[in-house]
Amino acid sequence: MADTGLYEALEDSFARHAGRPALEVESGRSATYRELNAEVARCASALRDFGLRRGDRVVVQIEKSPQVLVLYLACLRAGFVYVPLNTAYRQNELSHFVSDAEPSLLICSPAAEGEIGALLRALRSSARLATLGATGGGSLAEAVRESSREFATVPTGPDQLAAIIYTSGTTGRSKGAMLTHRNLLSNAAVLVKTWGFTSRDVLLHVLPVFHVHGLFVAIHCALLSGAMLLWRAKFDAEAALADFARATVMMGVPTHYTRLLAEAGLTRSACAGVRLFVSGSAPLLADTFRAFQQRTGHAILERYGMSETGMITSNPLDGERRAGTVGRPLSGVSVRVTDAHDHSLPSGETGGIQVRGDNVFAGYWRDPVKTREEFTEDSWFRTGDVGVFDDDDYVSIVGRAKDLIITGGYNVYPKEVEAVLDAIPGVAESAVVGLPHSDFGEAVTAAVVLASDGHASTEAAIIAHVKSQLANYKVPKRVYFVADLPRNAMGKVQKNVLRQKLAEQAAQPRGG
Repeated sequence: MADTGLYEALEDSFARHAGRPALEVESGRSATYRELNAEVARCASALRDFGLRRGDRVVVQIEKSPQVLVLYLACLRAGFVYVPLNTAYRQNELSHFVSDAEPSLLICSPAAEGEIGALLRALRSSARLATLGATGGGSLAEAVRESSREFATVPTGPDQLAAIIYTSGTTGRSKGAMLTHRNLLSNAAVLVKTWGFTSRDVLLHVLPVFHVHGLFVAIHCALLSGAMLLWRAKFDAEAALADFARATVMMGVPTHYTRLLAEAGLTRSACAGVRLFVSGSAPLLADTFRAFQQRTGHAILERYGMSETGMITSNPLDGERRAGTVGRPLSGVSVRVTDAHDHSLPSGETGGIQVRGDNVFAGYWRDPVKTREEFTEDSWFRTGDVGVFDDDDYVSIVGRAKDLIITGGYNVYPKEVEAVLDAIPGVAESAVVGLPHSDFGEAVTAAVVLASDGHASTEAAIIAHVKSQLANYKVPKRVYFVADLPRNAMGKVQKNVLRQKLAEQAAQPRGG
């Protein structure tokens, strides 16, 4: 299957499930696979009429809607390169993405047309501009309505570029990860098998579609297996509970599960028809895992992936799902933990996570230097994550290599300290970073969000507790209480942003 284009594989699935429902939106309106394929043909025809050629980039920054799904599939079908952007990005960020991707077409919401048009003129970009609204309006929608219903799928080689995903930028400037049809299709086929997807499944889709999790993992699993997508514009805990009456699978981020736990209606009977809850995009706290299992009887399946690789590991569908781990390497994906010299380490030793397989991206867009830096001489991709294998080959993620704190010559992995902090009564969540220190080089520094259930704590009490649990060099020198932690759209803590904020606070007098 991985030796063909992604849309050719999807189209085969569409033909086998032509009369089955493919998509249902909040209003109750639905479309069969036959109808979805026809709508994709019309959209592909419209894109071709804009003068696009195979390999051209299509930059998309619009709110989630059924039309976005059709647009993505149309780009795959016509051989264009899909470049989704977070709808929260503003002018200075967009300027970087447009300059870097050099799209032939940029699609935005009708409300943003003036602003985006001015940006394209300022950049002297030759990109054409089209609009698409969340309810189906806009110039692209008009073009689709007038376009041909006939479109022959463009034959696509497995190594042709399918998408460019700009990294989330939790530690610096976003880079464009080039994903081929082979990357996407091989990973999707493995996930369908690993997670047991069939045409009987109904996937509750509550994720954004500018990111790997919502755009590739969820959509590809459903469409390749002939399952139905319950398409929701955004996550709402109360609405999700109602949808569980029909859904068999939900894919979410940890925040979704904490919000569900706040709902009194989250019970075993409410989740009785759901066979699988999946969590990713950010670490799932062990306490959340245990609380959800106690309330519902479901062990959330946590997996691990990234923009450059798709999914890498997964807890098992059948077997023990271990809290605090991301499971074992997926079939066809090789994973190793290494030292600073790229030498493999045995189980139990912490090091850098490296990956190899058909799922691994083709490199960073127009950045061969960075691409070379991130691959070893024997072609393993350095993920930048730090982890450890246990004796049963389950992987635990310790943190990001760039987040490693070196204090007084000792290495401190933030997640180890965060786990101790999060277990303190009254602490809702925490994040640990290193700040410059004249004596130690870096000082372990914690940001703590207190729970709203009446528990309170002090900096001294928290430091004393951590000191009773960990070696002195791992104990935070300072603890700052914050209302919330800065996160990106997928819920990952932006430690670069947090580090800057805490540095500003540290520069103030103690009473300031």
